Amino acid sequence: MMEMLNQSPFGEIALLLVLASAVGFIGMLLRQPLIVSFIAAGLLVGPSALDLVRFDAQIDLLSELGIAVLLFLVGIKLDVKLIRSLGMVSLLTGLGQVAFTAVFGYLIGLALGLGSVTSLYVAMALTFSSTIIIVKLLSDKREIDSLHGQIALGFLIVQDIVVVLAMIVLSAIGIGAEGHGGSVPVVLASGLGMVAVVVVFVRYIANPLTERLAHAPELLVIFAIAMAAMFAAFGDIVGLGKEVGGLLAGVALASTPYRETIAARLAPLRDFLLLFFFIALGSGLDLSLLGAHVWGAVIFSAFVLIGNPLIVLAIMGTLGYRKRTGFLAGLTVAQISEFSLIFVAMGVTIGHVQEDALGLVTMVGLVTIAASTYMITYSHQLYAVFEPYLGMFERKGTGRDPSDTAERPAKPEVIIFGLGRFGTAIGLRLQNRGISVLGVDFNPAAIRRWRDLGLATEFGDATDPEFIAELPLPDAKWVLSTVPIHPTGLSHEDTRSTLIQLTRISGFKGQIALTSHHAPETDDLLQAGANLVLEPFQDAADRAADLLCGGKREDRTDIPTITSEGEQTS
Repeated sequence: MMEMLNQSPFGEIALLLVLASAVGFIGMLLRQPLIVSFIAAGLLVGPSALDLVRFDAQIDLLSELGIAVLLFLVGIKLDVKLIRSLGMVSLLTGLGQVAFTAVFGYLIGLALGLGSVTSLYVAMALTFSSTIIIVKLLSDKREIDSLHGQIALGFLIVQDIVVVLAMIVLSAIGIGAEGHGGSVPVVLASGLGMVAVVVVFVRYIANPLTERLAHAPELLVIFAIAMAAMFAAFGDIVGLGKEVGGLLAGVALASTPYRETIAARLAPLRDFLLLFFFIALGSGLDLSLLGAHVWGAVIFSAFVLIGNPLIVLAIMGTLGYRKRTGFLAGLTVAQISEFSLIFVAMGVTIGHVQEDALGLVTMVGLVTIAASTYMITYSHQLYAVFEPYLGMFERKGTGRDPSDTAERPAKPEVIIFGLGRFGTAIGLRLQNRGISVLGVDFNPAAIRRWRDLGLATEFGDATDPEFIAELPLPDAKWVLSTVPIHPTGLSHEDTRSTLIQLTRISGFKGQIALTSHHAPETDDLLQAGANLVLEPFQDAADRAADLLCGGKREDRTDIPTITSEGEQTS
């Protein structure tokens, strides 16, 4: 069957998709990112295993289009307002991590005898972390809006800027190399011309054109792909490279109000096309040549898995952040990304490094991506293990993170965990009735909203035993959690039952109220020790029935919403 399918490009691609799906399913069962599965699929179909790749040109074409779309999506996120939006901690920690990794990675490469140029490429490749993996894992854990999650997103923005600059520099260095355009003046002039086209397009054309195209969403997506392909092709022709061309195409649409729509619609296409990049990468690796780099891959992997989190932890501790926030943020940079492989692949194409350097970085990628997935997934369990040894990374006297400077009430009667719209509505109504309230959340935007409403609040995590022990629990009459169900890791408990245990261990003698959206959960929470379980949909229905039967409606209390940028609207 395989031999029959391998007789045509279409049959071969169909076969590769089936194998990639099977390997991806196994990887999903092992909780591995698709990047690892796709590279493994490439190794499986390569010459060292099944040797199924016959039509290299078609695979390479899809691979190159995938890279162009990937860089396009990076560019479309680089809005002109980007620098202003970077927090100082993200900027300093991101740049510090990049500089530390690059310098020490280069020295390690020299010590391993890789040569100065290869060491430089490998060191730069180690500085990039995977946006796709980090955002996916933090979103699954519902920590994307937490303080350490937002700082991690800041890291990614800084790293994206470094990626852009590194690829531009790499393209400039590669000018004149075989297959990379003509003379330096011609290439530079062409590059300036492309930038000028982007500036004019952004200034006069982008908004009105995308507004018209948005009436037909499919046409808007096709136009975006056409932009990415055309700029990538022109960049390749003049010597800047497909990567820089695709990036500039994204920048051209970054200031339009439809950039999020375009990015969301192109994400599945990006993932599909990148499959062929990873298959081409895996199938092109000669496993027999990788044996000489096994120890190098082990050393570099250990450096990324341990060194990157430690430098982030040290920098954030110096800036005054708690060791827990620094530890959780640091774990997110404990891997390299797809950009690392693309970056070194560009070096191979230009002729600066050999194929075995790409194999070395690929091995490091497989190890670090696989390991960091578990590190981020079970970050809270890891923190519990290493917490006794992290005191050196926290400044003496640091009680709370710098973002949390509000004064807590001396003796709050009610402590509310989870400051979303439901928790905020309850807090306002309790305060209006003269009851002192303290709100707790790990979303900085929610913290700011509460303070703007005149409510006392504190930054913290309901699953952090150290933080829970610091709260004024003995004086409180109620502890209320509006936090939704969220598995805490290896156990089957969620944050609500964990909160019950932690508050009782910390000496809380009052009543505990939790929220539930499903009837079976209510009985489980009551058995776990909750004194009251609120069911928002059921309770709202009961209140609506009371109003319909003549009940009195209380004065309306408007709750401001939080935009994606953290701003509040009424």
